[in-house]
Amino acid sequence: MEEQATTINTIRPAQEPRNILPYDGEVLYYGTVLDEQVVLLYLDKLLNQVEWRHDEAIIFGRHIFTKRKVAWYADKGFSYSYSKITRYALPWTQTLLELKVLAEELTGAAYNSCLLNLYHTGDEGMAWHSDDEKELKKDGSIASLSFGAERKFALKHRVSKEGTSLMLENGSLLEMKGTTQTHWLHGLPKSKKVNTPRVNLTFRQMMK
Repeated sequence: MEEQATTINTIRPAQEPRNILPYDGEVLYYGTVLDEQVVLLYLDKLLNQVEWRHDEAIIFGRHIFTKRKVAWYADKGFSYSYSKITRYALPWTQTLLELKVLAEELTGAAYNSCLLNLYHTGDEGMAWHSDDEKELKKDGSIASLSFGAERKFALKHRVSKEGTSLMLENGSLLEMKGTTQTHWLHGLPKSKKVNTPRVNLTFRQMMK
């Protein structure tokens, strides 16, 4: 059955996106960019149509699987390796292509891949890390769209250990670019207060 397109009603930010980093990079927060009804439609599609799998990692020689689920979609032929596991891209769906166009229109960047994360509740999070794998364009743009539960997004400077954070709203867009991945770590802290799912789409620029 052919996937039907969704009419996207964007909410243009009232002001220019703000850089939440004090130095050594750019993390631009656009705030909410989709209206509530469209967000609900997309969240339902993402939860039920994406080919979710438990994430894998090899840590100290042990092969582990996380509660958090992931999916990897991209232009034909891309693979992506992190945590010593290589993932092979699935072909774009209509839903993901629509959201890719939205991210590209707002950020002005072009993306050829998307890593999706599904956090079922606040018991699932992401430890400190940077997206600096060799397959990614150096100092390129990563656009992060959030659907579902609001979650705290935290950043910590590698050297000074200075930190900053913000709550990622339902239907919001955040962009990381420049030297952010070189100088800063980011993560999604766990929270006992969150009991509903969050889907996060991170559109990326892979090197061809």
